[in-house]
Amino acid sequence: MQLRFQKVNPSASPAHGPSSTSTLLEQPGVLVAKRHQLLVRCSHWLNIPLLLGLILSGISIYWSSPVYQHKPDPATGNFDVAADIGIWICAHLPGQHHSASPPDWIYNHMSLGPGMLAPALRIHWLCAYLFMLNGMVYAAGLVMGGGWRSLLPRRTDVVDAFRIFRYYLGVPFAKLAHREWLHPRFNTKYNALQRAAYFSVPVAGFLSIATGWAIHKPMQLHWLAALFGGFDTARVWHFWLMWLFIFFVVPHVILVLADGWDTLRAMIVGWSAKVDRSEVIESDQ
Repeated sequence: MQLRFQKVNPSASPAHGPSSTSTLLEQPGVLVAKRHQLLVRCSHWLNIPLLLGLILSGISIYWSSPVYQHKPDPATGNFDVAADIGIWICAHLPGQHHSASPPDWIYNHMSLGPGMLAPALRIHWLCAYLFMLNGMVYAAGLVMGGGWRSLLPRRTDVVDAFRIFRYYLGVPFAKLAHREWLHPRFNTKYNALQRAAYFSVPVAGFLSIATGWAIHKPMQLHWLAALFGGFDTARVWHFWLMWLFIFFVVPHVILVLADGWDTLRAMIVGWSAKVDRSEVIESDQ
């Protein structure tokens, strides 16, 4: 089977309407749209274990010196806000009343564990170096495949973002009312909300690396720490950048699953059966 690129003229559709994917699949040549370059796909999937390792080890590092502290509790001596959350969970959630150490609940369930500073630091920096290398692979894939153009903001993004947000907001109500709720059409690879999210993640990755180095070498890289407002402020930046990744990943996974198998397949094999762009791949027997 031979693969070749072919330009398709959108205006060449039959007079009765645009060709659907199912109609194209019935033709001798099956047309599919190229989506993601190989390096982009590989780096995308490698980010999953790397981010997981960074977050789990990072929270264990946080245990040794919490960013958010308060005056010590007169009764318990606790000063960690994360420990306060753990105590509240053990006091109010069913099945958690018999926890051996309520202040360590967060660290026992969402990190490598308390008292693991040395191994957590080693794992964190191993994942950090691999994360930086993976980021360079991702950037190379964007350049080689031309995918960087799809991530650049556009002047119409504010209006388009409102349209797609209105669509997502109305989907549950349309399902309940058994009404048709049409997806807004765009002539770009990503809609405005996707573009904003996918553009912000590499920026957040760069900032997380920069703040990580500012925290790791506050004296040698004092100029870098100063850019983020000093050592303590750089730690705050680093902490909330972690949450930005979490806030991105959860809805991203939900929306990809909701969009169907074709979207997930595109990030695995690089092509999609949704032929809505000018550059496609034709398979010849």
